[in-house]
Amino acid sequence: MTEILSRLADIVGAPNLLTAQPDVAPYLRDQRGRYEGRALAVVRPANTEELAAVMQACYAAGVPMVPQGGNTGLCGGATPDDSGSAVVITTGRMRKVRAVDTANDTITVEAGCTLAELQAAAEKAGRLFPLSLASEGSCQIGGNLSTNAGGVHVLRYGNARELVLGLEVVLPDGRIWNGLRGLRKDNTGYDLKQLFVGGEGTLGIIAAAVLKLFPLPATRAVAWVAVPSAEAAVRLLGRVKGGAGERLVAFELISRATLDVVLNHIAGAQDPLPQPSPWVVLFELADSDAQADLNGLIEKVLEPALEAEEALDAAIAHSEAQIEALWALRENASEAQKRQGVSIKHDVSVPVSRIPEFLARADAGLQEAFPGIRIVAFGHVGDGNLHYNCSMADPVANKALVARTEEVNRVVHDVVASLDGSISAEHGLGQLKREEITRYKAPLELELMRGIKQAFDPRGLMNPGKVL
Repeated sequence: MTEILSRLADIVGAPNLLTAQPDVAPYLRDQRGRYEGRALAVVRPANTEELAAVMQACYAAGVPMVPQGGNTGLCGGATPDDSGSAVVITTGRMRKVRAVDTANDTITVEAGCTLAELQAAAEKAGRLFPLSLASEGSCQIGGNLSTNAGGVHVLRYGNARELVLGLEVVLPDGRIWNGLRGLRKDNTGYDLKQLFVGGEGTLGIIAAAVLKLFPLPATRAVAWVAVPSAEAAVRLLGRVKGGAGERLVAFELISRATLDVVLNHIAGAQDPLPQPSPWVVLFELADSDAQADLNGLIEKVLEPALEAEEALDAAIAHSEAQIEALWALRENASEAQKRQGVSIKHDVSVPVSRIPEFLARADAGLQEAFPGIRIVAFGHVGDGNLHYNCSMADPVANKALVARTEEVNRVVHDVVASLDGSISAEHGLGQLKREEITRYKAPLELELMRGIKQAFDPRGLMNPGKVL
């Protein structure tokens, strides 16, 4: 292996080939601490040409390649296995904003650009890049695209897949596919870019992307609404959609158990309402018209909901600081759970209309099978995506529950499947759900996926052990 390491050092420069254990350690463990592997080296190319040369050398030597962006994934998709034979290729040095075209409403960026940097570049040009995640300060756009990231604004703008117009991709053998086209219409055959979006680095490595931009909102308004049930939340969603139209950019559902975890583990967190309720909804409106009275629109929408008791109480933010405080309660849900202890996490989606049925059936099934189980449910109810996490209060009992993860998954995922849902809404499959997905995808669908993998990566060197 000395020969391949020497070749890689020649390509990226010795300081950007990491082999010492203290240097490579941060790249070998996933964000949740669930997976930890070993690697031959970590390589840090600075541009597409270096990335292509690195991959060509690895391909020729038969060395597996594990792409890694900000290493913020939740399914172990960017973590090498424990064989120590793979090279981790991190895109963190590839972070240029190549172009901003305000007339075409596009921005072209390299894969290592963090989501926050991308948002800032768009805002500097007077535009909005709407993808928004809790990890936006460290996650990179290449990783966001490879996992088809969702976030809180999918309801209005769509997920990562719908924000991409073109890609530049390095294939496993080092060839560069230049698909950096900023076209809304291109009907010239298969849409190859969509194979790499959500492909989790198993077909090649995204080097750069042309992404859609939108008008920068001039005003925004946020409401925190107590609701008696998930059914009421879904009905309220319909009311807000009908009253606010495309101004509605986010609609989040938070259970009381979730809010309690945040209040208990996040310093400074405060309940916006005087009385607790079983569920709360957090929704946001935005408009490019600075004179738009969005708070007045919220009041107008909520009035009949309060009269119908679909809403119990509400707090409307009256300053940017209050907006940020309300959003912090939602965005800190995952961090608060992490501080509380280990939980069995689910990232599922079902049709919006069937969210109440999913919650009722999954809750009942779990309580019957695991008496005393704690369920923390929250998520993007506007697009049908819930984060549904399970634990026990007692540490010993919780350790026993975690040991039965497969049984817990079976209850939750079987309900999801019966409702024509997905067991991975926005986090991907990675290592975590690689085997689980075989229970829920049709054999033909898996066969077609394997055929695509074989066509792009016949030697099986790209991110082995992930997705398939």
